[in-house]
Amino acid sequence: MSKHSGFVFRRPTLASSIADGLVGAGIQDFTSGLFLAAPRRTGKSTFLREDLIPECQLRGWLAVYVDLWADKEKDPAELIASAIAAALVPYEKGIRKLAKNIGIEKLSFLRTLSWDFTKPQLPVGATLTQALELLHSAAEKPVVLVIDEAQHALTTESGINAMFALKAARDQLNQGRDEEGSGLRLVFTGSNRDKLAHLVLGKSQPFFGSSITPFPLLGKEFTQAYTVHLNAHLAETNQFNAADIDEAFELVGRRPEMLRTIIGEVALELGEASNLGELLHSRAELLRAGVWTEFESAWNALTIPQRAVLEVMVERSQNNEPFAPFTDSTLTAVSKALEAMGSDVVPGTQTIQACIDALRDKELVWKSSRGGYALEDKSFGEWLRHVKRSKAAGIAASR
Repeated sequence: MSKHSGFVFRRPTLASSIADGLVGAGIQDFTSGLFLAAPRRTGKSTFLREDLIPECQLRGWLAVYVDLWADKEKDPAELIASAIAAALVPYEKGIRKLAKNIGIEKLSFLRTLSWDFTKPQLPVGATLTQALELLHSAAEKPVVLVIDEAQHALTTESGINAMFALKAARDQLNQGRDEEGSGLRLVFTGSNRDKLAHLVLGKSQPFFGSSITPFPLLGKEFTQAYTVHLNAHLAETNQFNAADIDEAFELVGRRPEMLRTIIGEVALELGEASNLGELLHSRAELLRAGVWTEFESAWNALTIPQRAVLEVMVERSQNNEPFAPFTDSTLTAVSKALEAMGSDVVPGTQTIQACIDALRDKELVWKSSRGGYALEDKSFGEWLRHVKRSKAAGIAASR
């Protein structure tokens, strides 16, 4: 929001708390890695760039940031390697000096590989562990690797292998060091909790045993500060109320960019409306309705079995449970959903697979390169739960 509106909202306390956790000094321990999940456009990436990375730099750490959605045409593994290579460039002279001072045998990969520091890429044959070890040695400070939209790494085999390589690098660079002097700290973020969870859930996943941390959404402190900022540009007789701003913010899923859009639309009508609160509310409802209309159209285009499978996926997502398509519990859940929809279809594994394939074609379901499934957009689940609650309320009211 700061880029467009001139309004900057800092979260230094949250940044400090997370940084403490990365070295095991906080209430939460993120020394094995932080996996931070939040819905899209809720301020997560802005927080990383404007708060967490500056906090890391203040502590004397070297922060390397890479967004795996920055270029969807490139393989995630390539983006990660390029970010590390780019971070090495400023240390070229130091690396040459390092090789001379400590002896080339200590960094044997400098001898066996041709390193061209003018290019933002690692030489063929270089591993991420080697590159990160070199970066840590040359910078003479701990390295914090921040990977935004990390779930995208799961879409390719090389992306998954890069995740395993980062785990190996973490273990090697931190071995024998206390937390304050650790060589590598890892921060992974994702805009879809279910997708990000595939990095930590199964025994075959690179960070099995770690947990997903929900990113704290912007609260009333944000809307109060934003209200003060807005009112400073308005006449004293035409002021926004912080409670109204917060209500509109809640309606659009606490997404700053959407709130800014609403404020911009309302600003054009300030002279026509005496009640800014009502105008804010109606605009927020309209914006949300537009998104939900798309979901409704997609839902209406599905077959009954496809709806049943999707409904079970939404339920699992709501309970933070993985969706395993061919288990007895899933078959039972889909059967119950079909029955509730008035269908006499008896689902089998072929039916489930056909439904999943169709849902993927419609871009409602995501699949990792190793066969894990999740909702493409968790907001779809929010819409479906809203519809079911509304129907239940309508039935109760008619009794």
